[in-house]
Amino acid sequence: MNMNPTEVKVQQQLVARPASDGAGVKLLRVFGGAQLERFDPFLMLDEFGSDQAADYIAGFPAHPHRGFETVTYMLQGKMEHRDHLGNVGLLADGGVQWMTAGKGIIHSEMPKQTEGRMHGFQLWVNLAAERKLIPAHYQDIAAEDIPWQQFTGFSVKAIAGAIKVNDIQLQGFFSIADTEVIYLDISLAPQQSISLPITEQLNAMLYSYSGAIRIGSVGTLNKEKTLSLLTGSGSLIITNNNNEEAKFLFIAGKPLRQPIKQYGPFVMNTAAEIEQAIHDYQNGVLTS
Repeated sequence: MNMNPTEVKVQQQLVARPASDGAGVKLLRVFGGAQLERFDPFLMLDEFGSDQAADYIAGFPAHPHRGFETVTYMLQGKMEHRDHLGNVGLLADGGVQWMTAGKGIIHSEMPKQTEGRMHGFQLWVNLAAERKLIPAHYQDIAAEDIPWQQFTGFSVKAIAGAIKVNDIQLQGFFSIADTEVIYLDISLAPQQSISLPITEQLNAMLYSYSGAIRIGSVGTLNKEKTLSLLTGSGSLIITNNNNEEAKFLFIAGKPLRQPIKQYGPFVMNTAAEIEQAIHDYQNGVLTS
């Protein structure tokens, strides 16, 4: 394979836009809701972050999901999960929750703090058609259990997937068979660069949440709060030309290449399946 870094390019850039969800939680919607095939197998990425309790205190009261997975990564703060299965979990600083809604789950996500900063991300990952109705389950993983490594000039928190960073093999906590999700949180020191392998088999993207980075040999600028969709294959060079540390997410996954029909918290393959999900929820059998 030709590993020339010029083969990997920025296909499109999106600037995160203000939104609200749940009971009025203020957040930034990085992508979601339109032209989802571009992001396949991913459906949505939100960044939530505020020092003001009024922006997050109302939380996300009980609501349903069917047909996909949610990955909540908490940089700072405390959020309690409760669901219809009787599960209760606390997601705290640096922790990750990977929840598979499958056939159906009704859960709430409520802040367990009344002051201070809350900052994190929620990523939605689609499920293959044959797995959309599997039993719901979830995992809460504490920060100390997620692989984290410090290298000269950069550090990597490996939430999911296997990948080489600067030719160093890393293995994330989660291994997702169908979509082969790679999810990294990377901190890059000033005037440093790293190399990531990009393959055409996976849809890949970068999201800068603190500071700006330069992408590829042409140095495409990826500003703070900006997502870059990538195309091509080869070694992608990412550089921090600034005087402060840059922090960004690298997310990649294998496209399912299946029809996507979404209605709010339900993501299925056909309109009839969406209608069934609504009917099941209204009749109290979504999760049975």
